[in-house]
Order: sequence, then C-alpha cells, then structure tokens
Amino acid sequence: MYKRILALFRARNREFLRDRAALTWNFALPLFVILGFSVAFNGQSLDQYKVGVVGSVPSTGFFATRYIDFIPIAARAQGIRMVGHQKLDMLVDPATHRYWINEHSPKGYLVARILDAGPGNHYTRATVQGLQIGYVDWLVPGVLAMNMMFSALYGVGYVIVRYRRNGVLRRLKATPLGAFEFLTAQILSRLWLMFLVTGLLFVGLRLVLHFPMRGSWLALLAVFLLGAISLISLGLIVAARFRSEEVAEGILNLITWPMMLLSGVWFSLAGLNPWVQKLAQLLPLTHVLEAARAVMLDGAGFGVIAPHLLILAGMSAVFLALGALSFRWE
Repeated sequence: MYKRILALFRARNREFLRDRAALTWNFALPLFVILGFSVAFNGQSLDQYKVGVVGSVPSTGFFATRYIDFIPIAARAQGIRMVGHQKLDMLVDPATHRYWINEHSPKGYLVARILDAGPGNHYTRATVQGLQIGYVDWLVPGVLAMNMMFSALYGVGYVIVRYRRNGVLRRLKATPLGAFEFLTAQILSRLWLMFLVTGLLFVGLRLVLHFPMRGSWLALLAVFLLGAISLISLGLIVAARFRSEEVAEGILNLITWPMMLLSGVWFSLAGLNPWVQKLAQLLPLTHVLEAARAVMLDGAGFGVIAPHLLILAGMSAVFLALGALSFRWE
C-alpha cells in the first residue's frame, strides 16, 4: 500500500512542478498583492476610524461624527485589549467620561483630537501600551492564508474533477490502487507543496518587508498545518463526485470568494453586522487568520490559539469523512 501511495505522490508532485503556469501563479499572486499594498499604503493603515463604545452608543455630540464607525463593546477590558492590538482606534466609556487610545496608533491620536476639540467634551485620556502594527504587517498573514486556500481547493478539488473527466480515475480504478490510497497521496502531495510555497514566500517577504514574528514558530506551524489540512479536506468534498470542470469551478468560486471577503483577509471583522461575524466563524480561513495573527503580531502561545486549533481539527475530520464517504471513481 505504501509503495502505491508513494508512487502516486511522486507523480502528482511532478505534474504540478511541470505546470509552470500554475507554479508561477502560486508565487506571483501573493507577491503582487502584498508588494502592491506595501507601495500603496507605505506602512500606513486604511483611512477608516473605528471607535469602541462601552455599552450603548449615544446619538449626539462626538458620537454623531461622520466617517467614524462606533462599535458597541460589552466589556471594557475587552475593548482595552482591542485598542492595544489596534483592532480599535479608541475606546470610549460615556458613563465614566474616559477614553483609551494606543500610544502607537496615529489614527487613535487623530480621533482623540476630534473628541477633545468638541464643545462640552470633558473626557479623561488613558493610553494603552500596545504594539505598533502597520497595515502591511497585518495583511501578510491574510495573503499567505488566502494563497493556501486557493492552492488547496483548486489543487485538489479541481484537479481530481479533471482526472475524472479525462478518464484518469477510471484507469486508476482498474489498478490495485484503492480510494483511500489515492486520496491520501493527493492530500500529502498538496500539503507538502503548500508548505514549500508558503515557507518560501514567508521567508522572502520577511526579508523584504521585515514584518514582525513575535510568537512561537511551532505554534505558527501548527496553525498553518491544521489550516492546510482543513482546506484540502474541504476541496475533497468538491472533488468527490462532480464530473464537470465548469460545475466544480463554480462551486469552488462559491466557496473561496465568501471566505476571502468574510474571513478578514483585507479588513478587520470588528464593526460588521453580528450575523456576518457569526457566519465568518463557520469558515476555516477565519480561524487560520485569527490564530496566525495572534501568534505573529501579538506573540500568542498555544493556550490562546487552542480554540482555533480545535475547531480546525474538527472541521478537518468532518470534511475528510464527507469527502471519503461520497468519493467515486467515475
């Protein structure tokens, strides 16, 4: 069995490495996106202000200022942590007339000036010892995870559907190769290639952009490993039964685009409708991003990211079971 898996594993690797267009695209897409944003923003954040408000949001005075997104925060301690991580530009407590800003946040400084300049605004300022995080630093984990998502879903889901349509699976069925061996080889091949590409991109971008890596390398490896397995397993569900490449591509687009838009690749989920935030928690890419950013930007350890790892492991098990049970050769 192991020899058959190894033979198929080598064949899939050679097929991918010989496809120069696909190989080039796996490197070019994240490079162009990150370098483009780096030039466009020059290390600065997006021009959007987010102010957390402890309790309900008043409707008058400073809280009626245009172009500022006021977000209700249930617990003050939670809001202060979000300010420290620059997920919020400011936290205001109307009941105690206090506000908190991150001493490294230029947007927090500007919002504080707007609040202090308002008539009748007598608020006491407090600063939060936080991290200085540029938008590109925040963006890098998202683009790396997004590249993994496309590589996993299209590299497994679309390829196996193409095999089925071209009759490759029918010929493999006539060999001693079993479905479990075939799927195992596909998963291992894609997993190895994803880690190779992601690792090279990570090292290359860090040498150029010098983005922070404050946490454990082992914790980050665990995040990307479980994230890659969950995304590959999701691709197996699409690959399990479909024969038409057009239908498979449509379903893959239906899966990838919501994840790319709702998982927090380009912007923080804070301030979005609550139902959108709940929907985002059902997407594996959301947990990959939240865990990766916690490790890279906040220095979080295994204890902090454990819930995300457990959710990714559970998703992987469910996706793998569904894909294996519904798989067919023809």
